Amino acid sequence: MGIIQVDLFLTLDGVYQAPGGPDEDREGGFEFGGWQGAYFDDESGATISAGIERLDALLLGRKTYDIFAGYWPAHGGADPIAEKFNAVPKFVVSRTLTAPSWEGTTVLTDVATEVRALKDRFDDVHVIGSGDLVTTLLGEDLIDRLNLLLYPLVLGSGKRLFGHGTVPAAFTLGKPPRAFPGGAISLVYERAGDPVTGVDVAQRPQ
Repeated sequence: MGIIQVDLFLTLDGVYQAPGGPDEDREGGFEFGGWQGAYFDDESGATISAGIERLDALLLGRKTYDIFAGYWPAHGGADPIAEKFNAVPKFVVSRTLTAPSWEGTTVLTDVATEVRALKDRFDDVHVIGSGDLVTTLLGEDLIDRLNLLLYPLVLGSGKRLFGHGTVPAAFTLGKPPRAFPGGAISLVYERAGDPVTGVDVAQRPQ
């Protein structure tokens, strides 16, 4: 049985929209595209690349898929990330896409059934970005691990992870946090059932 991992770059206020470039995603009048670039360093870049190298299938929401499909097919050859993305099977969740242009793409319409089946076919499925899809996957309890890179800035606007409608879920730390020279922190969380509430901190065993 494989796992589904989510890879997300987040600001301190939970914004994940358009980290990579100014024109990546201007939906909603977003003006801060490319906010990740100022904090890039070789160590965090190597960590991101290592995670991509391990994946054997890519699962995306429609908006992120359109961004990726418009960029990565034209950047193969010397770019190892492009080579990986172009080579692995790709799955996009959409009810309107009928003729995907990116070679190796399969369209999924039934998240609960079709995404669950991917865990029987692949060892390491990664969701990149795709915040709306992440919310849906959480609701179906299909996410096994969150790989978050948290950056030291707040933007005050933009698409946020864990917004309204998120299903409550608990996670446990999968490995010690790692700080990078540019200021980002890597946080890896494993799915851990339902939240435990109603606990009086003063009565917890020491």
